[in-house]
Amino acid sequence: MEHKRSELREQAMIILYQIEIREANKIDYNIEDIIKENLEVDNEFVRDLVYGVITYKDELDELANKYLENWTIKRLEKTGASILRMALFELKYMDTPEIVVINEALELAKKYDDDALKSIINAVLDKYIKD
Repeated sequence: MEHKRSELREQAMIILYQIEIREANKIDYNIEDIIKENLEVDNEFVRDLVYGVITYKDELDELANKYLENWTIKRLEKTGASILRMALFELKYMDTPEIVVINEALELAKKYDDDALKSIINAVLDKYIKD
C-alpha cells in the first residue's frame, strides 16, 4: 500500500514524539522497536526523517532557538518541537520544496496542537527560509 508523504510525515512525527516522551521520562528505548510499532510497512522516507532528526537534534534545536523570539524549543509542547525539528531537517537536508515542507508542518500543527503553535512554526520556518 502506497502512503502519501503527508501520512508518512505524520508517522515520523509520532515516532519522534514517542522518543521525546521516553527521553523526558528516562525510559530506555530502541529506535527500531518504536519504528516497527508505528509502521505497518517499513518506509525509507520515515526512517530518513526519524534518524535525521535524532542525528541532528542539537543542531536543529540551535536553529529553532535562533528564530524563536523570547522562546526556546524546549518550551514548546513535545508535538510542536517534533514538528519543528522535522520541518527544519527536511528544509536543510532533503530536496523537498520549501512550500511543501511549510504546508505539511502547519497541517500537522493544526491537527495536533493549536493556532499559537501553528503561528510559531510558520514564523520560524519563514525566517529560516529568508535567512
